[in-house]
Amino acid sequence: MLTGSRQSHCLAEIAQANTADELRQFLFKFCSLYGLANAVFHVTQIAAVSQRNPLLLLTYPSEWVETYIAHDYFSIDPVVQAGRSGFLPFDWSSLDLKSPQSASFFREAETFDVGRYGLTLVVRGPHGERSLFTVTSNLRGSDWERLRNSIIGDLQVIAYYLHEQSMIVSGLREQGAGRKLSKRETQCLELLAQGMLPKQITTRLGISESAVRLYLSSSRRKLHVSTTNQAIAKAISLEIIKS
Repeated sequence: MLTGSRQSHCLAEIAQANTADELRQFLFKFCSLYGLANAVFHVTQIAAVSQRNPLLLLTYPSEWVETYIAHDYFSIDPVVQAGRSGFLPFDWSSLDLKSPQSASFFREAETFDVGRYGLTLVVRGPHGERSLFTVTSNLRGSDWERLRNSIIGDLQVIAYYLHEQSMIVSGLREQGAGRKLSKRETQCLELLAQGMLPKQITTRLGISESAVRLYLSSSRRKLHVSTTNQAIAKAISLEIIKS
């Protein structure tokens, strides 16, 4: 569910972006709001586009970006490799850095102050779209764990919202709402976005809880998303419901 003023502010900023560069500028504001060192939004693949890594938006120092691209570190970056094959969010501490190449890569990255700790979220869109949303921090280990655990829910929604808007403003995908949601599907999504639980929605609409869950499931299917949070984010971005 979409809660919290920081998250609401971020979603509004993303929705107002008309270019990829405006989304890149948003990432700096996002880092400031959440107390993060850096953020990266990286579209790794789109089935309909032959170009590798068609979109990369980030807050890293320009020197590191130039080095990264010049050496084609996309092909050896352990974060990118894990994100290409994975589905779930992963902390960088879970990566296998035993190979000399991976260890050397991270040592070099540290010299550019990209962030001591990191978390990467994977977003899968329709038609073979895949993107990675990474945030980094220079906090102490225990402080980073607390921050990560407190904001991961927000990050999952923001990541999907970034993916949807980036596809539109970059021209990588035409905007489309998919199949039209029914009145009940729209009502259930909107009430959930307002903070209601399924049991509370049953009372408001006078339908069973199983019916509520069925409407939420069908709305996810029509919007081509895998989670209800993603369905809410996409429905708001398409102005099907209000935040």
